[in-house]
Formats: sequence, structure tokens, C-alpha cells
Amino acid sequence: MDIYTIKSIEEAVYGCEECEDGARALVTLAGAAGETKTEMTEDWLAFIGAAEGTELVLCADGKYRPLVKVAAAVIVSDSGEMLAAQRGSGEYKGRWEFPGGKVEVGETPQQALVREIKEELDADISIDGHICTAEYDYPRFRLYMDCFLAGFSGGRPVLKEHTAVKWLTADTLDTVDWLPADKAVVKAVKQHIKKSAY
Repeated sequence: MDIYTIKSIEEAVYGCEECEDGARALVTLAGAAGETKTEMTEDWLAFIGAAEGTELVLCADGKYRPLVKVAAAVIVSDSGEMLAAQRGSGEYKGRWEFPGGKVEVGETPQQALVREIKEELDADISIDGHICTAEYDYPRFRLYMDCFLAGFSGGRPVLKEHTAVKWLTADTLDTVDWLPADKAVVKAVKQHIKKSAY
């Protein structure tokens, strides 16, 4: 995955107020291979919240989106059930996810996950290993999600940001309305369970 950082945003030289898709800006991107310039509509830049310093990736649909790095926990109980959490706010309110959150600058995904579970569920976890990395192009950003197997090591989950939690078995994982990126995690979890059974 090539990551670019917005170095500058300027009005396109020729303007483009009459362009079909609106006014355009000339965006200078810095990447591993050097600098490149590309045009983006001002509406698109506003929609994705782009500014100087924003990290972008080129997605499959040919559009640049900000890169959001998160970590998620597949928390497994002693009986082998997995914790699903229902979002309590935002655009995807009511959908289900594996709990976790954004990786802050200077954190490893594991550190972020421990912090986020403490913040969201007021519980401590121990991380048992990496299970998969899921990537998904949401309308406003590209999600890059490192997912880890984990277990509670202290405290019981307290709902601070979610409206509900469910403990699901391998056979009931498909009974909730997962967020798009989490569907890939469900698939990886099923494969992991299948491999572990042998």
C-alpha cells in the first residue's frame, strides 16, 4: 500500500468553476517515490476532510482517501465465544463490530488496543496474537485494521460507547449486522477456528 502525505493544496491554474464536477484544486503529494501532483475537486477534499499533512492512499475506485489505522480485538471467552459490540453512535449506529479503535501516533496496534478496550469497555485484555489485517474503502476514508485474538484479564465489560454486546459462537457469528470491514474479520476468524480444529 502506497501512502502519500498532502504537502500542499492550491487552486488549479486554469480554475474550473464551470467543470461538471465542480471547482478543482491542485494537490501536491509526497510519497516514497517522491512528489506527484494531482487534481481533486474541492468538494471531494472537503468531504474527506483533507488538509496539509493528511495521509492518503489511492483506492481501487481511483480516488484518494485518508488512511485511518485502527486495531480491533476478537475477545474470546473461556468457553470459546467471541464478543461482538453494537455501535452506539455515528453513521453506523446499530451495526456490530469487534471492539477497538484508532492507533495514535507513537503507539503500536497492540498498545492502542489495550488502551481502547479500557476506554470503551473499562476492562483489561491480554493479547494472544495477530489474526488478520482488514482493509476497507469507506466513503470518507480507507480503513486499515489490525485484528488480534484477546481475552479479558481484568474487569467485566462496561458499556461506555456501545449499546449492547453479544457473545457469539463460530456458528452464530453471521447472526448480527457487521460493519463492512468486520465482515472480513469474521471470515478470518472462521478460517482460524477451522485450522485450530485440526
